[in-house]
Amino acid sequence: MTRPLSNDLRVRLVDCVAAGLSCRAAANRFGVAASTAVKWVRRWRDTGVVAPRPQGGDQRSTRIEIHAAEILGLVAGKVDITLAEIAAHLEREHGARFAPSTIWRFLDRHAQTFKKNRARQRARAPGRGEPKASLARRAA
Repeated sequence: MTRPLSNDLRVRLVDCVAAGLSCRAAANRFGVAASTAVKWVRRWRDTGVVAPRPQGGDQRSTRIEIHAAEILGLVAGKVDITLAEIAAHLEREHGARFAPSTIWRFLDRHAQTFKKNRARQRARAPGRGEPKASLARRAA
C-alpha cells in the first residue's frame, strides 16, 4: 500500500477550496485526481480534519474479541470442542455468526493450539502392530 500524501498538500488544497476554488480546479492546481480532492474536502467538511485515516491493521477482530472470555472458557471446559461447535454456540447464545476460519484465527491469536498425542492418533485394527519393513511400501 502506498503512503498517504502529505498533510501540507491536503491543507493547501482544502484552503483553496475554502477560498472559493472548485474541487476540480484545486485538484488540477496541485496535481491530484479530482476524486481525491472531493474526498479530502468532504472529509474536512464532515469532521474538520484533513489528516489521513490510519492505514492497515485489523479492523474487524473486535467483533469476536467481545466474546473472548466465553470462547476460551468453552475451550477450557471441553478440550476437543470443534470450531463449528463454538460457532454454533455463539450464534445460539448471542446471535453472532462467525466463520470457523475467524474462530481459528482468534484461537491462534490467543495461543490456543491443538497438540497431537498418542490418544488422538489414527485408529488401527486391534492386535495389529507396525507393518514389517519388508512389507511396507517404499517410495518410488
